[in-house]
Amino acid sequence: MYKLGGFLLVFGALSFVINLFDREFILLMWIDMWGRPIGNAIRIGMIVVGIILMVIAQLQSSEEEY
Repeated sequence: MYKLGGFLLVFGALSFVINLFDREFILLMWIDMWGRPIGNAIRIGMIVVGIILMVIAQLQSSEEEY
């Protein structure tokens, strides 16, 4: 789950940055179909979900140590 969260975090952040230069990943071209604000909301959502998954995975691994 940590790797999935990291992937979502990095992919969402890179997508957000390259979108500022009017470029996009081929896999994420569909998210701007509803407009740029909705596309940015989806990108930010990917980043937030990635962070949440990484935190949950970290908490689970620290609980397993006990």
